This record gives sequence, C-alpha cells and structure tokens, in this order.
Amino acid sequence: MYLTKEVKAEIFAKHGKSATDTGSSEGQIALFTHRINHLTGHLKKNRKDYNTERSLVMLVGKRKSLLDYLKKKDINRYRAIIKELGLRK
Repeated sequence: MYLTKEVKAEIFAKHGKSATDTGSSEGQIALFTHRINHLTGHLKKNRKDYNTERSLVMLVGKRKSLLDYLKKKDINRYRAIIKELGLRK
C-alpha cells in the first residue's frame, strides 16, 4: 500500500502544525498532492482505468478549492505551500 500510517504522519508533520494536526489546510493539500502524484503514475500505466481517472479529477478539484480557501485567508501560507510542494499556480 502506498499510503501507510507512517507516510501520512510524516506528511502531516512536515506540512502541518504537528504530526497529529490532520485538519490544517497545508497538511490536507500536501496529502492530496501525494495521492494525486500516485494516481498520475498509475494512470500512465493503465490508460483505460476510468474510475481512477474520475477519482483523480475529483482530488484535483478538492485540492484546488483548498488552495483557493488558503489564498483568501492567508496569502503568505498559500505562497509557502505552493513553493514547498512545487505546484504551479
């Protein structure tokens, strides 16, 4: 499995306020980015997997709405997470 407890804890510790703070916007965006990267790799091998493609599109939409929320609330945190994750926006 690609997303274990340890990987999640590491993502939240690195991008969130703490390892147990799973609700922060930065932590959620980082988790979605990790999942999006995994699904993108899967779809490169399995082109006709339309259920995964739909899941990927939904995840990208969720990440976009969280990024929009963060941009509205605190532009400095938004810029920091964009730079940290290497997202182009």
